[in-house]
Amino acid sequence: MKSLAHPALLFPLALIGLLSGISGGFIRVGSTLTNFGAAAHGLYWVGGFLGTLISIERAMVMKHKGWLLVPFTSGISSLFFLLGLTALGYGLLLLASVGLILVMHLQAVKHPKIHTFLLYGGSVLWFLGNFMAFKQGLIAAGATWWMGFLLFTILGERLELSEFLPVKRPIKNLLLAFLAVFLLGLILPFHGIGPYLMGWSAIFIAAWLFRYDMAKRSVRKGKQFNYIGFGLLVGYAWLLLFGLILLFIPSHPLYYDLLLHSFFLGFVFSMIWAHAPIIFPLIFGIKESPFHFILWIPWAIFQVSLMGRILSSSMSWIEARREFALLNGLSILLIFLTMAGILVWKKKYPKKTKGKPSDLAHKKQEKVNLDLNINA
Repeated sequence: MKSLAHPALLFPLALIGLLSGISGGFIRVGSTLTNFGAAAHGLYWVGGFLGTLISIERAMVMKHKGWLLVPFTSGISSLFFLLGLTALGYGLLLLASVGLILVMHLQAVKHPKIHTFLLYGGSVLWFLGNFMAFKQGLIAAGATWWMGFLLFTILGERLELSEFLPVKRPIKNLLLAFLAVFLLGLILPFHGIGPYLMGWSAIFIAAWLFRYDMAKRSVRKGKQFNYIGFGLLVGYAWLLLFGLILLFIPSHPLYYDLLLHSFFLGFVFSMIWAHAPIIFPLIFGIKESPFHFILWIPWAIFQVSLMGRILSSSMSWIEARREFALLNGLSILLIFLTMAGILVWKKKYPKKTKGKPSDLAHKKQEKVNLDLNINA
């Protein structure tokens, strides 16, 4: 089991989902650059990649490392989808989502806090999305539930990292009310009032985050803090745009494309890039942060290319949409490669420090002070 605890085995499985998802996206916009991954594009993204990363993060804090079988199961599902063994792939994703529910149940019992319950709810929504996609044989049937999974998870993690901010309980309850409206929108028919409830909820959640999240504190600081804070604010802007798309252009011929990619790429990946300097060291047990000022370059390419794709889709510029989608997919790989290069460089040329903090102090700094820097 110690081998499963090592990212050398688990993270490459997530990368298989990432690469397959990007390849499938290329095919869907009409590119011949790759030739695999189109059939299960959403399953690779949400299950094989994002579900695996989130499960690693949650399982790593469990005392018994056997729980790391959860991300292993979701990660290996991508291999079965690639081999055309769809039923087995779905079975593994369903098993992994049940495993994450159990992990979050145990964590919620031990730490009954708002953020833990949101993460718990997100795991349940992941299972429902996997079940709906499997039952109906249609990935679109699970897509909105997966949105709920990621929205609840991201907000849970934001509240977890913001635990020491002086946000009063009634203000947090307001956020919970907005999430309840989003959940109601998921339950109601998608071709009825459901999207309108989701849209208004997303807009109000984005407004809440702009007002009460720590991002506006971080963005006023330098270097890594500025990167984290600005990245978070951009992510909230994408969530706002997602809500506007839900409300105002439901009859657009590329409505589904705009809806999915403003959320999954715009909001979710912006949050991944912003959280990476905090979360990745905790997940992989490293002390170096994958941040350097050079990271702004691929980050900007990602954001600009995604804006180009969304604009092209909204204007039905098919050729431009394809080119921007290709650049956007490649920029995702470029960001990960840049982060990997930064870590290798920092390990090869470490900075000399006067003291060597303990692992406990290091983790506390990474989880709280690094993002919040509330005492600075």
